[in-house]
Amino acid sequence: MYIAALLARTEDGWEASDTELDDVETLSDLAELAREASDDDTVIVYIEQEDAWFGIVRIEGEEDPRIYVSDGAAAARSSYGEILTREILGDDLDAELDELESLDLDGTEDGEPLVDDADDDDERAGAAAEAVPSAPVGDALVLADLGLSERELRGLDSDALAVIADALGAAEVLEAVR
Repeated sequence: MYIAALLARTEDGWEASDTELDDVETLSDLAELAREASDDDTVIVYIEQEDAWFGIVRIEGEEDPRIYVSDGAAAARSSYGEILTREILGDDLDAELDELESLDLDGTEDGEPLVDDADDDDERAGAAAEAVPSAPVGDALVLADLGLSERELRGLDSDALAVIADALGAAEVLEAVR
């Protein structure tokens, strides 16, 4: 299960809303969703999966999104987390996956795989998670200018949304939509 929230800074202060991620398949989809909440101002998208990891995407106008993920390997095992980790690690992750796929480690002499296509997809997702560090990845300074230092961000674990909202001064508006 995922928790997702948008915190949008406007002229009147922060506005908070729960958000549905059903139509999000790429980082571009997520950025578009955030930009709809506030055209030129700062928008923070918070995503958490079952206390395993959380991610922050900061979008300001048309600038490239800035991303932080609390546990890259855990996030890489989930659909939304994989979107974020792939964006952070980009070509490095693709190169590692290509190298892993080129190895013939299926246990047969003639190279015929012993698994079906569904198992191949599971193996690829597992390989992606192994290629990603089991540590924070991305821009740890993503919220530094808004009141949450790199050290504080790295010290957060699950249910970090309340701490982040408090640091931004958005705790009351967030609580109103929760």
